[in-house]
Amino acid sequence: MRRRRLLGLTAVGTAGAAAGCLGGNGGNGSNGDEGDGDGSNGDENDGEWPAGPYADYETATVTVESPVGDERGSVIAAIADDSDKRPLGLSDAEALPEDGGMLFTYGSPREVLTFIMPDMSFGIDIVFAGGDREITRIHNAPEPGPDEDGSEQEYDGSGQYVLEVPYEWTDRHGVAVGDSLRFEL
Repeated sequence: MRRRRLLGLTAVGTAGAAAGCLGGNGGNGSNGDEGDGDGSNGDENDGEWPAGPYADYETATVTVESPVGDERGSVIAAIADDSDKRPLGLSDAEALPEDGGMLFTYGSPREVLTFIMPDMSFGIDIVFAGGDREITRIHNAPEPGPDEDGSEQEYDGSGQYVLEVPYEWTDRHGVAVGDSLRFEL
């Protein structure tokens, strides 16, 4: 299994902030394989998420809703809410079930968050949401090519919450900027 490394974070007006996907000595990833063509992304946990190194993480059901309140989809997300969990991210996951994810939370909104894909062997979707939980940016972040390490793949956004889900999950569920994340912490 390959690990992602934390390179750094630029947080305008905030000193000492860290993002789970960015950097030099931690990591973040999610889905351990690209799926089997049916929209699923493998399942190292027989449908149980979180499992393995994430089994003791707090969880939340994160639902994406349209601006008029229509439900687009939901995942069970492991919560990455501290300086140990955010840098690790999902780098130790070999696979992520279609209904699994990770929710990165920060105490206040960040002007700039940058997530990268070094040494990743799978892709993820990265969803940025503001303090009001409205989605401000979505990236489909594919796995690096065979001769790439992923360091040059940068995905930026701003917000207080970042949701990582299986690759192209947002496309399959019709998730768009302006939709909202709903969850209880």
